[in-house]
Amino acid sequence: MLHFVAGVVTFFLKGLHMDSKLIVIAIGGNSLIEDSSHVTVDAQYKAAEKTAYHIAKLVADGHRVVIAHGNGPQVGYILFRAEYARKVLHSVPLDSCVADTQGAIGYQLQKALDNEFAKLGLRKEVATVVTQVEVDPADPSFGNPTKPIGSFMTEEDAMYHKENSGWSVVEDAGRGWRRVVASPKPKAIVELGTVKLLLDAGVIVIAAGGGGIPVVRNGEGLYEGREAVVDKDLAAAILAKSLDADAFIISTAVDKVCLDYRKPTERKIDSMTVAEAEGYAAEGQFPAGSMLPKVQAVSDYVRTTGGLGIITDPAHLSEAVSGEGGTKIVP
Repeated sequence: MLHFVAGVVTFFLKGLHMDSKLIVIAIGGNSLIEDSSHVTVDAQYKAAEKTAYHIAKLVADGHRVVIAHGNGPQVGYILFRAEYARKVLHSVPLDSCVADTQGAIGYQLQKALDNEFAKLGLRKEVATVVTQVEVDPADPSFGNPTKPIGSFMTEEDAMYHKENSGWSVVEDAGRGWRRVVASPKPKAIVELGTVKLLLDAGVIVIAAGGGGIPVVRNGEGLYEGREAVVDKDLAAAILAKSLDADAFIISTAVDKVCLDYRKPTERKIDSMTVAEAEGYAAEGQFPAGSMLPKVQAVSDYVRTTGGLGIITDPAHLSEAVSGEGGTKIVP
């Protein structure tokens, strides 16, 4: 009888997922667009399937998950289409572009996760929250655009758009040219309460896509959209902190953060403190258009919460959570 009772208790405790973590995962553009020859909607879905496979493993391990995602190329495609159709259709402001991509990418991730859960025999609900993020109307970035958006371009195409479309363009870490727009710092997640309600109901949530839709409060205290893009890693960090998440993971194109990236002395980092990360950043180890905001976002989360901060690629998500992969940032 005692053995029977002990067995029931053990089963019950396992059902509670005593090692369960609330994990906020920010997935990058590589999770949706693998390379320049695979950019169609169908190709993006196939890429989403690969990332969903690894996220589903975390859910199967009993973890609760909130997913944020990038949308730079997708917003760029919307803007390109609007440019080509400008003689017959109105233009699309950036805040609406972000909302559009939150819905479209959320659909892709929902479908991919639903299918992965079905393969695993899991009964889990997934929902996308069209998310607004409050920013400061006086944020200096509105006068100094720096956020890369859209696809990579040749220098010739970039200069054409600079002269003819009024774009601000920059060369991005040796990978090509990008359009840059205002990128105000996120202050708060407007739909945070909705995300919490869904999490409490056991739902896997997709939120703050593309950094969230940037909104400001006007003189009457009402929200207004702004033509800007919020960095998705910084917005995901705000989300992780606001949810008091146990772990914040940024999923990117590399399994670990590197020093002297693409140099003969390149070396991978298994773990670094917040102070070490800040020191490396000051040395210029992390390019502003790629790894720097990721390191800053995870460092901010770890400094504030003391939680588990990780940077890795989709294939190493599960190993990273168990302490066997990725680059960990610790207090």
